[in-house]
Amino acid sequence: MASKSIEQIVMLPFMAHGHLIPFLALARQIHQATGFKISIASTPLNIQYLSSTFNSSSDEPENDHIHLLELPFCNTDNGLPENSENLSLDSIGKLFSASLGLRKPFHSLVSDIAAKQGHPPLCIISDVFLGWATEVASSGAYGTLAYSSLWLNLPQRGRSDSDEFHLPGFPDSCRFHVNQLHHFLRNADGTDSWSKFFQSQISLSMQSFGWLCNTAEEFEPAGLEWLRNFLKLPVWAIGPLLPPMVLNNDDSSLSVAASGISTRRAGKKLEISIEKCMEWLESHSPASVLYISFGSQNSISPSQMMEPPVGFEPRSEFRAEYLPEGFEERMEKRKQGLLVRNWAPQLEILSHKSTGAFLSHCGWNSVLESLSQAVPIIGWPLAAEQAYNSKMLVEEMGVSVELTRGVQSSIDSKEVKRVIELVMDRKGKGGDMRSKAMVIKEQLRASVRDEGEDKGSSVKALDDLIKTLQSKWQMINSIS
Repeated sequence: MASKSIEQIVMLPFMAHGHLIPFLALARQIHQATGFKISIASTPLNIQYLSSTFNSSSDEPENDHIHLLELPFCNTDNGLPENSENLSLDSIGKLFSASLGLRKPFHSLVSDIAAKQGHPPLCIISDVFLGWATEVASSGAYGTLAYSSLWLNLPQRGRSDSDEFHLPGFPDSCRFHVNQLHHFLRNADGTDSWSKFFQSQISLSMQSFGWLCNTAEEFEPAGLEWLRNFLKLPVWAIGPLLPPMVLNNDDSSLSVAASGISTRRAGKKLEISIEKCMEWLESHSPASVLYISFGSQNSISPSQMMEPPVGFEPRSEFRAEYLPEGFEERMEKRKQGLLVRNWAPQLEILSHKSTGAFLSHCGWNSVLESLSQAVPIIGWPLAAEQAYNSKMLVEEMGVSVELTRGVQSSIDSKEVKRVIELVMDRKGKGGDMRSKAMVIKEQLRASVRDEGEDKGSSVKALDDLIKTLQSKWQMINSIS
């Protein structure tokens, strides 16, 4: 009698660091919970990037149970710069178009897997931007619903900047502003290339068996309810997809326990050592440091701040003219700031007791990392669903103040100073935001608790997903 083969799940993330990292975290969680073999498919450079995140010192090498599979991809054939297979502001449109070319090689890869093991994979978990695959993974429920509904209910053109409007899927009392829309969305009419891509991929995604959300039931109860009603599909909240030690350690050991996470997680050489960063943070009093980062694909305009200008390529060398004249020297002399030109250990920074707030683009990974450490947010959303994440953080949760939006808005130093002082203040609104962020921190930690019979909502959701998939697979086998 032949031995029973190990079930396999195939994952297909979109080609962006903010998408690749959570997929790898999910792959690790599913394997740990089930023992299933996980295969992650992507383009060659992104496979190289994912490979660099593996912990080579593990007693059980990750590549024994998580396989990385390359999909053929030629940058220049798709009008992309050489050695560019990842999302950046300069190439976003071309990369979306190029992603459609992965359909044929991906289907061939799945067919090869089925032929080798004698049956298809248990399921395919694909990115919402790659709707031509099957099961779908997305970020937060609220932002995902807003982004999907906006593209499926065009056009938004013709509204003035002050206009408010209702969006299908949300309660009548929930209003969106036109100035929360990225210019791609504001100018879309259903016939342009952006509309054609997003409408088709979202519509295909809504034909899937179900959706996975990188969030928790306790954290986004309303958003998850609205998303389920909108999709009319099962939605499993299986987040936050963060390193377990970040969520499970107590405050006194968190900064030490987190050492090395960012290096493996980002797969990038850090500009500054974790030890040097921690030493600098230790020299400051609790909740006195403002951490500022706009993510790996975003930049603000020269008129808003001279570092970095729009079009700055995160992988390129940092240049002095990206900063106001004498800025770095003044910061070093006064010991008021620490400038990191490239990749910084974000999780370690946010987990340190000296960090009091995070000026962020409100990308979903950054939101989860910040709130998992009870750090309130100053929002400056720039692209994608970030404006809707910011709206939720401000209006629904009370853990953020929005400073401005996008790269076209005007902003002055007095307003920046006012907002920073408001959020950093331990009393008043700042203190209230910190208290609410602490509640969310505990909710996120509770959602991933896995202690015998005491299981958090996200652990239960992952268990239910696996049972549902296995049941569906058995039903298909019994019919065939």
